[in-house]
Amino acid sequence: MLALVLLWMMSCVTAQANTYRFAPLPMQEPEQIAREVLPMLAYLEAETGLRFELVYSESYEELIQLFAQGDIDLSYLGPLPYVRLQARLAEIEPLVVFREAQGAALYTCALVHFAGDPLPVDEQAECYALTQPLSTCGFLATASLLRDREVDLHQACYCYLGRHDQVALAVVRGEFAMGGLKTQIAKRFAHLGLAVLAETPPLPSFALVANQQTMTSSDRAQLQRVLLELDPERDADLMSSWGPALRYGTQAIEDADYAPVRALLQDIAIPEECNR
Repeated sequence: MLALVLLWMMSCVTAQANTYRFAPLPMQEPEQIAREVLPMLAYLEAETGLRFELVYSESYEELIQLFAQGDIDLSYLGPLPYVRLQARLAEIEPLVVFREAQGAALYTCALVHFAGDPLPVDEQAECYALTQPLSTCGFLATASLLRDREVDLHQACYCYLGRHDQVALAVVRGEFAMGGLKTQIAKRFAHLGLAVLAETPPLPSFALVANQQTMTSSDRAQLQRVLLELDPERDADLMSSWGPALRYGTQAIEDADYAPVRALLQDIAIPEECNR
């Protein structure tokens, strides 16, 4: 199994407490992911009495496979991974969706380039850095944005690099003319010269998704209640150590909210391999 189970348990497991395996998407280095999610998990442990084990997967596909086969109980998923997982495992439940910094439970994907370079004359002839096939901001969002610029990504050069930060750095280094990644992450690299050319319409933000086959209904309801009760203004100090995608509060979400992503998938086929 490629999944790396981090050698960490947030507190001693008692016979009375349920222990659940939590798997965030591998969008950044494992150490950075741990720094962002562990404070939230510590709070949830203190408030619910549950225990959480952090599981790191090498790819989105591996995470979805592990979730579908019952080896993951709880995950932090973007809209495309959620839709793909739901197609394989109907017994999943989005508990809450996390708000972005502006307060809405929506986010965008960006088409980026290095601001120090002139825009390509022929964008169809350029090579594009992408995250992963199952990343919402990977081929799916980038192809949609390029289509608006009269570029067919299926016929262009592109390559999957993995994490969003790897895409940003590859574009900054000049290894690719353009790339696609989450706008929020792209803005973290603005000081290095990364510039946003275009953004998608708002998509459902990242959600905490539970496995109904492995988590009890009472534990799912308890987690949902605790997260929905947080107020990003009142509890700002408490949440200040949480990752930037987790600290601005939550709201309820339903499967029907993912209709825009399913609509995009009807129009855009996602290749699994690079075309370079």
